[in-house]
Amino acid sequence: MSTPWSQRYAQRTKTIKSSAIRELLKFTQRPEVISFGGGLPAPELFPIQRVEEACHNVLEKNGPAALQYSTTEGHPPLREMIASNLRRYGIVASADNVLITAGSQQALDLIAKLLINRGDRILVESPTYLGALQAFNVYGAEYECVPIDHDGLRTELLESALRTGPKFMYILPNFQNPSGVTLSRDRREELVRLAEKYGIPIVEDDPYGQLRFEGEHLPPLVVLDREHNRRDNGYTLGNVIYLSTLSKTLAPGLRLGWIVAPEEVISKLVQLKQGADLHTSTFTQMVAYEVARDGFLEQHVKKIRKVYRERRDVMIAALEEFFPRGVEWTRPSGGLFLWITMPEGTDCGRLLRAALKENVAFVPGDCFFATGDEGCRHMRLNFSNAEPAQIREGIRRLSVAVSQQIEELRPEAVMA
Repeated sequence: MSTPWSQRYAQRTKTIKSSAIRELLKFTQRPEVISFGGGLPAPELFPIQRVEEACHNVLEKNGPAALQYSTTEGHPPLREMIASNLRRYGIVASADNVLITAGSQQALDLIAKLLINRGDRILVESPTYLGALQAFNVYGAEYECVPIDHDGLRTELLESALRTGPKFMYILPNFQNPSGVTLSRDRREELVRLAEKYGIPIVEDDPYGQLRFEGEHLPPLVVLDREHNRRDNGYTLGNVIYLSTLSKTLAPGLRLGWIVAPEEVISKLVQLKQGADLHTSTFTQMVAYEVARDGFLEQHVKKIRKVYRERRDVMIAALEEFFPRGVEWTRPSGGLFLWITMPEGTDCGRLLRAALKENVAFVPGDCFFATGDEGCRHMRLNFSNAEPAQIREGIRRLSVAVSQQIEELRPEAVMA
């Protein structure tokens, strides 16, 4: 008699849950549903013709190499290009500090594998990126949570949390997922100062940093770390591991991200990646480099910013027009998301079921909290994927479900 597979699963699988977003995407494939759920870029902006040309050029010029095994670290010209682009933002790094990964989600998994022992405490923003929690949970992480507000992580609450000795901090300083807020300059400096004081490294996740469509650019944490702590030799003594991706600026289907870290950290991550997938697709890396080179990526990002700003403005205008009083939302200066806060007593899980009856979808906020029970009155809305007319109609539909639930919270409704 065969043994049930469930009895053979490793202990670590007991902490694994399906992504609420991935599950929601399955449900929202119906054409009549307007979805604000996934963090999906606008597909009409994908540079399909240039990718097609790049595929042809790569195969014509370097076909055998493109289809062969390659180095774990990644395609050297792509790594050089990434290091060069980073210097424009003040990040001092060479190609030796860059490891190409299968999207930034693999980067999170490798970092978790490198740094987390079961029971280690990780300091995270509250709320934070669901995918990071999924990656960290596999390795038995526990959490020290610090709340955010409209200026990002509340650093006045940070010191007491750091005294608990977390293994590292996981921070999304730019247009944070899920909230859309940006960590202010003063708080960035305070965060770096406290990280140095308590000897706690920072994992800086920056998938949206290039998608700022208003306001001034703010220096990355890795830059402030070097400046504040007089690290004159780039990444040799850095206290920050930096992550980014091409998913939001080129195309998520390419599955290309990267880790920038001190060389000794990169060496260890390379060993871990070898055990995972040997290396990221050679062909995909070569195609991405061919697409992005000669300044194309910079010009393409400018186009994305313009479109996403318009869509954010349409969504905010629709919220102001259709949503009832008592509902609040963030106003992101870039990125893909904004964050809705409903009145006390709201259950956004129940609200989602009502919204789906109106053929509109969103992500309930509870899955973005490490403890899982703080987000019942929150929801994340994505504004990048739908066109303006769909955004306006989707918010109108959502307002029907929102207004109904708020009406049910009124005392007279309870009395009735």
